[in-house]
Amino acid sequence: MAAQKELCDAIVIGAGIQGCFTAYHLAKHRKRVILLEQFFLPHSRGSSHGQSRIIRRAYPEDFYTQMMEECYQIWAQLEHEAGTQLHRQTGLLLLGMKENPELKTIQATLSRQAVEHQCLSAEELKQRFPNVRLARGEVGLLDESGGVLYADKALRALQDAIRHLGGLVCDGEKVMEIKPGLPVMVKTTSRSHQAKSLIITAGPWTNQLLRPLGIELPLQTLRINVCYWREKVPGSYSVSQAFPCFLGLDLSPAPHHIYGLPSGEYPGLMKVCYHHGNNVDPEERDCPEAFSDIQDVQILGRFVRDHLPDLEPKPAVLEHCLYTNTPDEHFILDRHPKYDNIVIGAGFSGHGFKLSPVVGKILYELSMKLKPSYDLTPFRMSRFSGLGKAHL
Repeated sequence: MAAQKELCDAIVIGAGIQGCFTAYHLAKHRKRVILLEQFFLPHSRGSSHGQSRIIRRAYPEDFYTQMMEECYQIWAQLEHEAGTQLHRQTGLLLLGMKENPELKTIQATLSRQAVEHQCLSAEELKQRFPNVRLARGEVGLLDESGGVLYADKALRALQDAIRHLGGLVCDGEKVMEIKPGLPVMVKTTSRSHQAKSLIITAGPWTNQLLRPLGIELPLQTLRINVCYWREKVPGSYSVSQAFPCFLGLDLSPAPHHIYGLPSGEYPGLMKVCYHHGNNVDPEERDCPEAFSDIQDVQILGRFVRDHLPDLEPKPAVLEHCLYTNTPDEHFILDRHPKYDNIVIGAGFSGHGFKLSPVVGKILYELSMKLKPSYDLTPFRMSRFSGLGKAHL
């Protein structure tokens, strides 16, 4: 096994969107960084692949809406540097019952944070989006700043930028062992690396790396069905027809959120998905579908039939993605309780992609012992009982 003799400033494990943005911020600040990825790039084994993600300021929590302010700026900066379009503004339409507490909280947050939005009655929605059908009592809230991020293009742009800034992107290097200390040593399938600090952004594989270091985070890996539905009239739900992204908040028949993006990835197909999935081992994500997978698709089919009547109510394409969820669905951005030069970014719970520019900045700051730009109270691992220093 060849040894990597030179001591670098930081090693980042996991080249999904969070790891890429972390390495990008490190390289931008002239730090010598190595980004390790167990699979050959590009790959579809984790949570960052595919062509599109929703970007939005609409959140119940002020802290996410505040973080999104800077995220939009960094996305625009990356787009400028890459010379390629990574984002398209479409608006985000939130649908829910008029008395839905989450809808009311989101509206209050948008008002407090001075984000442009519109409350739409059933009648106004019908005029503006005639191919959305509402049940009695449902209303809309439009976050004007919402839109689509071109996910695979963003990953490519970041990996190119990291290399251009002098960082190393090493794919096909699975981490076999982490030896904590100063420096920290990381042994992979092909060589050993040493660094002053280590950042772990390994998604569903996080606990495999953390267990030998004495901690296990309360993470649950879910396999999500990513479904595409054929338009009866091609283009009727497209960006060119000014159709927005949408988020359905606990609408019948779904006990969890349903979200959708305008057609575009596959011509004539609209992405509509269930923000929930089934437990899965990340090494066995391609195993045959469970009965509960089929139930999830049936729930989506009924939603499509009732709310999006110009789509065929059976999915034309079905793909998969992994979520790594925490119990409260807030991220973990923290230092290892025993080794303060090991930093962890985990548990992005299916809503981390849009926030990755700021998450990467925070993980960079933690790894360089700088004062974090944001209050990290909601993201500390100590909020889960038994995960403070006493646990070790």
